[in-house]
Amino acid sequence: MPVPDHLLLELERGLRWRAEGMYRGRYAPSPTGALHLGNLQTALLSWLQARQAGGVWLLRIDDLDTPRNRPGAVEAIQDDLHWLGLDWDGEPILQSRRRGLYASWLSWLRRSGALFPCRCSRRELAGLARYPGTCRDGGAGWGWRDRRLPSWRLRVPGRDPDGSGDVVVRRADGFIAYQLATVIDELALGITDVVRGEDLREALPAQRSVYRALQQQPPRFHHGPLRCDAEGRKLSKREASSGLMPLRELGLDAPAVVGLLASGLGCVGPGAQLSAIELLDDLTQKGIRAGHS
Repeated sequence: MPVPDHLLLELERGLRWRAEGMYRGRYAPSPTGALHLGNLQTALLSWLQARQAGGVWLLRIDDLDTPRNRPGAVEAIQDDLHWLGLDWDGEPILQSRRRGLYASWLSWLRRSGALFPCRCSRRELAGLARYPGTCRDGGAGWGWRDRRLPSWRLRVPGRDPDGSGDVVVRRADGFIAYQLATVIDELALGITDVVRGEDLREALPAQRSVYRALQQQPPRFHHGPLRCDAEGRKLSKREASSGLMPLRELGLDAPAVVGLLASGLGCVGPGAQLSAIELLDDLTQKGIRAGHS
């Protein structure tokens, strides 16, 4: 079923930006707590790659999962980026203000027969590498049952080259799923390059399946190194991994922290101290690309 013109119009500006060939990147944190050093290291890498390319760098706030959002987190994210000298273009983009856009595409996917309701619980699917198709042809029903709504899954062909399985695009609690919202935003905002942590590489198959369902091409993806704690574990907000505040309380200034983050990216040696602009100038002069594929 072809994508209707009114939906393509919602993407028209983004698709035109892409066609112009200018680099357009974004950093997309969730306001669920303070950014830890791994988040900030990825932000620095994303900013460096966009600025080296002479392109645009957008700040998108992924705040659709409202129960997990923390008061003041959006402002804190902006404050941390400003303190490090990472400037973005335009106003921050909040996903919570774009629900109508996501709903329009979700409605088209459902009308076109691309979706099916799924009543499998997380417990039932725990440990499975991909969704086994339990509810694909079971007539699970779209309405309430046992005080629960179903999730909505994208019907992904078995011959799908990425082997993602059937992707959740609307959760059982009614929230638009990350995989659908982020794909629509990359298209509508004209994003050409996505820079993120290595841990999100596993999201690629599902997102590529969504791009195919929307009959659009994905951007280029780059995955930077993860920052781990002393025991080799990935940093996480849930475990209250340290962000900027403890370092600032120890007296470290922005150049010291930029040097710390840049050393984690392999851009400078340990102990370096320089501003974000100085780091950008240094890499540009040396002809070193900041990105990691």
